[in-house]
Amino acid sequence: MTHANAPLTPTGRLRMVHRHLHDGIPQAHVAAEFRVSRPTVATWVARYRAQGEAGLQDLPSRPHRSPAQLDPVLVAQIHALRRERKWSARRIHHHLVSEGHRVCLRTVGRWLHRLGISRLRDLTPAGEDLRRQPARRITARGPGHMVHLDVKKIGRIPEGGGWRAHGRDSENARAAKRGPGRRVGYTYLHSAIDGYTRLAYTEALEDERAATTVSFYCRARAFFAAHGITVDRVITDNGNNYRAADFTAKVVSLGGRHHRIRPYTPRHNGKVERYNRLMVDEVIYARPYTSEQARREALAVWVNHYNYHRPHTSCGDAPPTSLAPARVNNVMPSYT
Repeated sequence: MTHANAPLTPTGRLRMVHRHLHDGIPQAHVAAEFRVSRPTVATWVARYRAQGEAGLQDLPSRPHRSPAQLDPVLVAQIHALRRERKWSARRIHHHLVSEGHRVCLRTVGRWLHRLGISRLRDLTPAGEDLRRQPARRITARGPGHMVHLDVKKIGRIPEGGGWRAHGRDSENARAAKRGPGRRVGYTYLHSAIDGYTRLAYTEALEDERAATTVSFYCRARAFFAAHGITVDRVITDNGNNYRAADFTAKVVSLGGRHHRIRPYTPRHNGKVERYNRLMVDEVIYARPYTSEQARREALAVWVNHYNYHRPHTSCGDAPPTSLAPARVNNVMPSYT
């Protein structure tokens, strides 16, 4: 393989050969001109005479003969056992040894890697993992059937703007870290989204304690009720605020059911996770802000835009409120 600064690429070798064969310059002079040895010039001239321009290309450094290489018949058998029976390298090795073939386990594993079928997902056209159970989609049957809750933790913006506004090495960014009590802390974005209509409710709060989450849920439930949505099931992850007995008791007392997703499986709460990603991309980090209050005001405008104006693919390119049972009259205009 020719490195980036090689003096002789295939094009350079062709020019060097032409200097000798077409221009009639002696090989020693050509070698001095291209700053290579005379035997190097002779080698490329001989290969050009024998093979043409194809002889000037790089050749693999592997030996011409490999007498100890595995028999192609055994390679084909390894490939067939892997494809047809989905056997592991260890089981294929045991099968070949039981038939009297002398092959080691490491050789079988290397050949599976060379053939591109060392992993189970390599055996399927779509690349899915054969060990994984078929995905069961979590689909809401109607408005309020599943309301997903989550908390997004983001760094608070100091007054005057943070490093995104002034640069990571700026004096403002360094000053925000100096002295006691200068840590600005975090903002916790509590979000609730209806799995059927994709209608969302978001608040920027100071913490994610259970009491704060309970209060947020009550306000979110009132927001959905104003749009004609009655919350039936509440889907959350396994955060401490959602595992608290007070939160579950509040959900049940208001006529709902609380379901927590499987641990370490955020895709089961994917609707609100995707909403968090949209929120981050379109408003939270979309532009620099000079204060935390400015970002919170922009967030409120964006949530209004998301619910009442922004097209959503799952709603037929209409805003989420198009699927809500009730309409509201005091809708803010979109300023995004």
